[in-house]
Amino acid sequence: MADCQCDDAGSLSPREVHDRLTAQRDQVRTLKEDMADKADIGAAVQLLVKLKLDYKLITGQDYKAGSPPSEGSVVQDNGPSEEEDADVDTVDPWNVSATSAKGVDYDKLIVRFGSSKIEKALVDRLEKVAGQKAHRFLRRGIFFSHRDVHQVLDAYERNNPFYLYTGRGPSSEAMHVGHLIPFIFTKWLQDVFDIPLVIQMTDDEKYLWKDMTLEQCHHYAMENAKDIIACGFDVNKTFIFSDLDYMGSSPEFYRNVVKIQKHVTFNQVKGIFGFTESDCIGKISFPAIQAAPSFSSSFPQIFKGRKDVPCLIPCAIDQDPYFRMTRDVAPRIGYTKPALLHSTFFPALGGVQRKMSASDPNSSIFLTDTPKQIENKIKQHAFSGGKDTLEEHRAHGGDPDVDVSFMYLTFFLEDDEELEKIRRDYTSGALLSGELKKRLIDTLQPMIAEHQRKRKEVTDDTVKRFMTPRPLNYLLGNDKDTNANPVTM
Repeated sequence: MADCQCDDAGSLSPREVHDRLTAQRDQVRTLKEDMADKADIGAAVQLLVKLKLDYKLITGQDYKAGSPPSEGSVVQDNGPSEEEDADVDTVDPWNVSATSAKGVDYDKLIVRFGSSKIEKALVDRLEKVAGQKAHRFLRRGIFFSHRDVHQVLDAYERNNPFYLYTGRGPSSEAMHVGHLIPFIFTKWLQDVFDIPLVIQMTDDEKYLWKDMTLEQCHHYAMENAKDIIACGFDVNKTFIFSDLDYMGSSPEFYRNVVKIQKHVTFNQVKGIFGFTESDCIGKISFPAIQAAPSFSSSFPQIFKGRKDVPCLIPCAIDQDPYFRMTRDVAPRIGYTKPALLHSTFFPALGGVQRKMSASDPNSSIFLTDTPKQIENKIKQHAFSGGKDTLEEHRAHGGDPDVDVSFMYLTFFLEDDEELEKIRRDYTSGALLSGELKKRLIDTLQPMIAEHQRKRKEVTDDTVKRFMTPRPLNYLLGNDKDTNANPVTM
């Protein structure tokens, strides 16, 4: 069951959760009728939403008052209830859209998904355990939500290793800068904790969802792997695998897929992912494939059959439905729940309400762009938070919260003080939109040029080394601070 404010939620039956939901719904109505304090009403509504998510996860059905769960019954989703906010952002593994020009409301999304906000105390603890300053993605709230990260850190401090798992769905040959976000952060985690990493290339997923051949999907996986490797991952600690290749060669991986498939019903995946009777059966079974890398026994060449090595998954929050399902099924098949770190979404050049697309070269900055293309795209297509006239901008300033150039600098400019000065100057009107765009151009051009240089060094043989199943070398827990020899697990 998904995380819930109720400590005993995981032990409740579907009927008991339904009854608790009914009681909570009645409590919300009573509070509203009594004109209770807004904070009390808000807390009650948050708990109601979490209970609804839990109910849908374990039954595959949406809650409906007066209709207790029965085997095989599915309740249709009729949209937000009267207790919920009607302006709901769309966030799932295939669709992301915001109702506000400022983007997705991540505080509301945390409540909807039932995750935990990354508070300063957790950032401070990560710094203490890692022994260095937190990555800018943590300092600035780009990674903003988590599940059970404290438990992973507890294990690490006890000298128990954990490993990292992230992935890429290869839908085109050219990746854009937003695709680098999870890999930049994952590399930092790998470096500071000195731990192994597995990267799943879901070429099978793209074949099932896109109008592409298997050969195209596999080719894109190999090309995208070169961009991932160019981020600087250590070949001795990193295993990259294509689903189309690895699943056919690893009995242990496939056995875990089958275990997951047996313990997740059609109603559950239908409720979580919105599948319909017209979807191919490959889509319905795919979530088990994305779940399997969360368990260390899926990689016997790395972990020698151990089932107890915890997994930490850095990913964008749209991937969370896969891992809510994974965390629900893990205890039932004898495995540890994976922990997660969720990132915000990288905006399109045209603004947070626009979509990035490989078919629209002006929707983002691609890793294949030349310096001139980068300059032209930012000047011509980056959504501005500036005012319409120079005089108005000088008098009232711009809005950095909707300005794409400022958003991009938040991701890629390392210096916190410089970023804050840019925010102040832009807000006051001292910094013009054109000047802000120039600062972004000066940041991205050398960064992408360096990435392109490193990618040219990645040969087919290099990719083969990363993608060959093999042992990985790394140090255990706090031994990374000693002279201990690397351990091969």
